[in-house]
Amino acid sequence: MTAIAVVSAGLGQPSSSRLLADRLASAAAEALRGDAAVETVELRDHAHAIVDATLTGFPSGAFRAAVETVVNADGLIAVTPIFNASYSGLFKTFFDVLEHGSLEGTPVLLGATGGTARHSLAIDHAMRPMFAYLRASAVPTGVFAASEDWGSADGGLPDRIARAGAELAALVEARPAPAKDDPYEAPVPFERLLAGP
Repeated sequence: MTAIAVVSAGLGQPSSSRLLADRLASAAAEALRGDAAVETVELRDHAHAIVDATLTGFPSGAFRAAVETVVNADGLIAVTPIFNASYSGLFKTFFDVLEHGSLEGTPVLLGATGGTARHSLAIDHAMRPMFAYLRASAVPTGVFAASEDWGSADGGLPDRIARAGAELAALVEARPAPAKDDPYEAPVPFERLLAGP
């Protein structure tokens, strides 16, 4: 079964970021024909642990399990509210805590919410460069939801969600399986065997 991790950086409860994250997860799971186990990490619940991990250099407790959920997933959905034309500090700090290279090659669907459509470019000018630096593979369609988008029943936001979910599913399915260590793939040279440990 395919593991999809969802990171929601919404601060309220409920939050529009979580609502968007849930809809994106449903679209991805549907595109994967139901063959997906979705697990959501609400950063709001781990805010103190995220700061602690920033100071100590390693996550602990329930937050460590949340980090492992994200880095071991086959695909990732990352959603943040937009503040001051960029992702939230909580969102950025969470990804700062992850070990270098832990998201390399991971397919990622980017989502964001904001009060007006004026913030819609934040996905491309803030989020996409961050995930490029982390060497994750962001899907082409990022989904931004402004307040007025939630009222549209067809077209608009629902179409973007379905397209992005399908793109994430396609990237996840196309991702090569992790290489298994095969002792016969790269044999130890005979001289090294003779030399001993």
